[in-house]
Amino acid sequence: MTFVVTENCIKCKYMDCVEVCPVDCFHEGPNMLVIDPDECIDCTLCEPECPAEAIFSEEELPDGQQDFLKLNGELAKQWPVITEKKDAPDDAKEWDGRPGKLAHLER
Repeated sequence: MTFVVTENCIKCKYMDCVEVCPVDCFHEGPNMLVIDPDECIDCTLCEPECPAEAIFSEEELPDGQQDFLKLNGELAKQWPVITEKKDAPDDAKEWDGRPGKLAHLER
């Protein structure tokens, strides 16, 4: 099993999760983080650290978020690993919880 970063991370990109990951499975894109499903060890440490509540186990993905399992796997192969927390975007709080953010995903 793996954990999955879902839609609410888009344009929020808080990085509290990165600091607690023991295997460096997070990858950073322009406006979202993803988890490499091949590296994730299902430690559960990242999920409670996400201020945007955008991380779920693959077995508990909310309705409408199932495609993010595949998307995390694809983008983790393209984006670099991130191991240190950076500042969230200045407007992250304005985007937190907004629906329909997939259209804003930058690859």
